[in-house]
Amino acid sequence: MPKLTVEGVGTFEVPEGKRLVLALREEAGIDQLHACGGNAKCTTCRVEFVSGEPGMITKAEKELLKTKGLSGVRLSCQLACENDMEVRAISRLRDTERKDCGSMPTPEIVPAPEWVEKES
Repeated sequence: MPKLTVEGVGTFEVPEGKRLVLALREEAGIDQLHACGGNAKCTTCRVEFVSGEPGMITKAEKELLKTKGLSGVRLSCQLACENDMEVRAISRLRDTERKDCGSMPTPEIVPAPEWVEKES
């Protein structure tokens, strides 16, 4: 089982292939935002990688980050826990005035992932 370390929270074993956004909520127990329901439409589920960042990225994530002019972050809704990783949870409900984190994402990455190499 991959280990997910959330800076300032702890280290957790996560089922291999589980969406990072769900692992943050369910295993780490944090209030990770996912306003669009984990569909790569809003960027509220952003995380920063400390280590273990995957080298692949979905086309949906790549295009959305480019459109929003974001760099140095990844969308937790577009990542699967397939190896040990350490992240900084930077998009949390406690830091907003939202009433909730958003509708719960499905177990599968949405839209269906088309993987491409992440550019450095």
